[in-house]
Amino acid sequence: MIELTQEFGFDAAHYLGQGAPENARLHGHSFYCEVTLRGEPDARTGFLRDLGEVKTALDEIRATLDHRLLNEVEGLGNPTLENLARFIFERARKSLPEVSRVKLRRPSYGQSCIYEKPAGQARANDSRRPERG
Repeated sequence: MIELTQEFGFDAAHYLGQGAPENARLHGHSFYCEVTLRGEPDARTGFLRDLGEVKTALDEIRATLDHRLLNEVEGLGNPTLENLARFIFERARKSLPEVSRVKLRRPSYGQSCIYEKPAGQARANDSRRPERG
């Protein structure tokens, strides 16, 4: 089993409207996201997934989030660290079915959140390649 991880960063603003008073005000963070793909490499190419394809998919997600007000990002909901990790995971899985984990970090606060593939979902490679004999 192989794991590949690609990282990207973005800066964005949000407000939460609950919790500590500073969370209710508009404020921003620098986020760093690690997206991990897991599976068996293709026997012909040796790739789990071409890293150029991974970068392209993650650049699209980054463009959706970077220098945005996260409260206005369609489909995100309340822009908590938890919801943001799940949002990135779900977006990444649309074009990269091998995605198994997203780790989102805010180093300036010493915080991180991990969202992993829920139990019971199909294995990553099942939908991409036919079985080999």
